Amino acid sequence: MGDIRRIIVSGPVRGTFHVPGSKSLTNRALVCASIAQGTSAVRNASDSRDSALMANGLDQFGVLVRKNRDTWEVEGTGGRLQAPRYPIPVGNAGTTFRFLLALSCLARGKTTFETSPRMQERPQEELLEVLEKAGIAHGQDSAASRLEVAGGGFPGGRFSLRQDRSSQFLSALLMIGPAAASPLEIAVEGPRISEPYVRMTLAVMRTFGVVVEEREEGYRVSPGRYLACRFTVEPDASGASYGLAAAAITGGEVTIEGMRLDSMQGDTGFVRLLGRMGCTVEEREGGVRVRGVPHLSGIDVDMNAMPDAVPTLAAVALFAATPTRIRNVAHLRFKESDRLGALATELQRLGADVVAHDDGLEIVPAPLHGGTVATYDDHRMAMSAGLIGLRVADIGVENPGCVEKSFPGFWDQLEGIRTPAG
Repeated sequence: MGDIRRIIVSGPVRGTFHVPGSKSLTNRALVCASIAQGTSAVRNASDSRDSALMANGLDQFGVLVRKNRDTWEVEGTGGRLQAPRYPIPVGNAGTTFRFLLALSCLARGKTTFETSPRMQERPQEELLEVLEKAGIAHGQDSAASRLEVAGGGFPGGRFSLRQDRSSQFLSALLMIGPAAASPLEIAVEGPRISEPYVRMTLAVMRTFGVVVEEREEGYRVSPGRYLACRFTVEPDASGASYGLAAAAITGGEVTIEGMRLDSMQGDTGFVRLLGRMGCTVEEREGGVRVRGVPHLSGIDVDMNAMPDAVPTLAAVALFAATPTRIRNVAHLRFKESDRLGALATELQRLGADVVAHDDGLEIVPAPLHGGTVATYDDHRMAMSAGLIGLRVADIGVENPGCVEKSFPGFWDQLEGIRTPAG
């Protein structure tokens, strides 16, 4: 079973919940900086395991990446990458793997990636089909959890891409577009999920000097070059959701310093959901503050634009007075775990009345009891389980160290806002 962390029940939480820089923004900035001209500084960078894997992968491609406290200094290569001598470990880091997979097209020679067994189960086909049509050979050894790519330059061209299981494929291709030999045109087919993450990619590219042409059917990127810059990463909105949810669950008050409601991160919208549930939301000069209320109301919400906040909302919904329905997040079944199935199973284990639908969850308030929550090596399952333990006695969280994937200091921050239970 491994390590188990026992959560201590809290009174109304109080204080500032400090979150690291956004992992999503950090990884995008690192990619753009790696093929820019000149040396970039990525400040307030995420200290997550996934971003460390990204920096290591870039280093293996011949990009000099130096860490100085919370800043990554990146010496850009202008798109001239070298094939790594050794396999690049990516574990179960979806963003890291998919972004580096696209970058490997620019490296002359063979690149080998080592993934976790779960990563082998997660979708990659859409991205690999584009590489195959571009003439870039690849092979997969599922038994050894390895994937090989024979790079040497990305030709550009026109491609169709489905975005109904992950937006990361599109972001990965867009970011290597300036280093392509000819214009890259991508027609997006079918439903589009997680659109704020695509907007984030376009915004980061723009900061590094590349403007993507948006069309009705998709996107066009002209050959060019990124320009080095000083990029400051926003506080991680997904990580902030846990501190704000703690205020909602316990009737407390929490502030996230540096957070803005006009952030480019889609998960910032979680704050507004708490407002709909009855919490008081204030944007102040120094950040965002949420105050909980004695009685929360359930909501019916489409969370396609903020899928990473679904486990957080599920935890809050357990303590609402009326049911909550979460919709349009079928792609959560392809994350670090099948999050819809995992949430339903683990919340039911605690006595919750939860139904998993094909595209979401329905949560009806019910009496809860203690128990040990399996996390499936999924950081968001672990952090959400920690929230439940603030109100329900005897909650244990398996494999609590998995939070290092995105938020290494999570448990310390949660303890820092806890107050003695009355």
